[in-house]
Amino acid sequence: MHTLKNFVEGRWIEGTGPKAELCNPATEEPLATASSAGIDVAKALAFARDTGGPGIRKLSFAQRGQLLEKMSKAIYEERENLIEIAIQNGGNTRSDAKFDIDGATATLMAYAELGKSLGEGQALVDGEPAELAGPRILGYHLRLPRHGVAVHIGAFNFPAWGWAEKAACALLAGMPILTKPATATAWLAHRTAEIVVEAGILPDGVFSLLCGSARDLTDHLGWQDVVAFTGGSATGHTIRSGAAVLREGVRVNVEADSLNSAVLLPGADDSTIACFVRDVHRDITQKTGQKCTAIRRVFVPEADLERVREMLTAELQRSVVGNPALPEVRVGPVATKTQQRDVNAGIDKLLGCTRIVCGDRDKLQPVGVPAGKGFFVPVLLLEAKDSLSAAAVHEHEVFGPVGTLLPYDGSVAQATALVRKGQGGLVASIYGDDRAALSELVTELAPWHGRLVVVDKKVADKSIPPGLVLPVLNHGGPGRAGGGEELGGLRGMALYQQRTAVQGNGPLVARFVGAAR
Repeated sequence: MHTLKNFVEGRWIEGTGPKAELCNPATEEPLATASSAGIDVAKALAFARDTGGPGIRKLSFAQRGQLLEKMSKAIYEERENLIEIAIQNGGNTRSDAKFDIDGATATLMAYAELGKSLGEGQALVDGEPAELAGPRILGYHLRLPRHGVAVHIGAFNFPAWGWAEKAACALLAGMPILTKPATATAWLAHRTAEIVVEAGILPDGVFSLLCGSARDLTDHLGWQDVVAFTGGSATGHTIRSGAAVLREGVRVNVEADSLNSAVLLPGADDSTIACFVRDVHRDITQKTGQKCTAIRRVFVPEADLERVREMLTAELQRSVVGNPALPEVRVGPVATKTQQRDVNAGIDKLLGCTRIVCGDRDKLQPVGVPAGKGFFVPVLLLEAKDSLSAAAVHEHEVFGPVGTLLPYDGSVAQATALVRKGQGGLVASIYGDDRAALSELVTELAPWHGRLVVVDKKVADKSIPPGLVLPVLNHGGPGRAGGGEELGGLRGMALYQQRTAVQGNGPLVARFVGAAR
């Protein structure tokens, strides 16, 4: 049994009192315990601000990038051991475990390269200088790191990638971080953190880790601090409405629920339809459907419905459910007993306006698992009885291996209206070969999403899946998705920086800002 200690004030401290138990979601075998009780959160934050802040701010972008590169390489060297932890504690297949861990190291390395390109400066110039009173009096907009702590509160589904992507942006921007992973799957986050700490990569106070309950963490935040949260919208609302957060004006970024869509346009080429089916199948089954970017709503022209239904059914029926440690298994358990209950309750809601066209709730027999053990749910493909009135499908996210076919009349107008019923999302993907229709859908759906993926026959064979979050592109979305933004290269650093207008003698200001563009 492993004990997940907290790393605060530059040292590992074991929590006191009753501890949360982490288990293998396939076998329910206990694996580790975690507790944050007894940790003085206020002191931990103060240490990060007073010691870690100056330590990271004095470094140039290039030097910060070197730290990220070392972090990436150190974590990658332990890749095989980390994969095993992800299989045991996360219920991941080997492929899903690699997806999480390699996403973490790749994002750290991407921001390491960005740091190299920014060079030896410590400030960013935001846009071109403005001429205020002739060529001599100029105004610049500069971005410099906030003098607080970046508090990162993660979700259970990506314990490695989740904290690493936030850390990459914050550290390159010049802020110390305190990471609070979701407890149920925290072993992987804890081990990756141990690797970084043991390697002595970061200056004192730049990194802190809190395992177990967040307790009163947000009560001790100040106006120079930043919170980046990924998880359910209810928890996001609780963080945003905290007394200290409101009083101090703490900057908060939320990535929450998302009913992501895939839209197939009429008349699509066979290769385009094949890519559509491939992407939908992947998102229903990868990570057991536990991805914030997973496709939940599958919009298909009525004329193509039977064909797409048959193709998807064939793929899903080949997806073996069971113990993720077995090589033949494609779909493991969901992460927790609570998650299993929530997914089943969500399916009940959807079945009020849909029917099951693939899968069986009553005959789930996971392979390689003791009878009655594990937090398994069936892989299901549903189909709406009436897409326009299927309110539950457009309002409730089932965070598991479930997707819903929604037939529509093939018009851009109806596709737009149906997708918008999701009230904002992280990503929507559009598949088709009618350029006019593609163009119109992009224009109509962009304000509802943080990212759009467009696939036609010319890119179908090499299109990047919509569920893959890329460090160079924006991750986040409006409305239901939380209204936040992360990553996107330089854009991801803006959350952790203050933009300040500096005006005066242009040549003099240009000389002392020492800024990278």
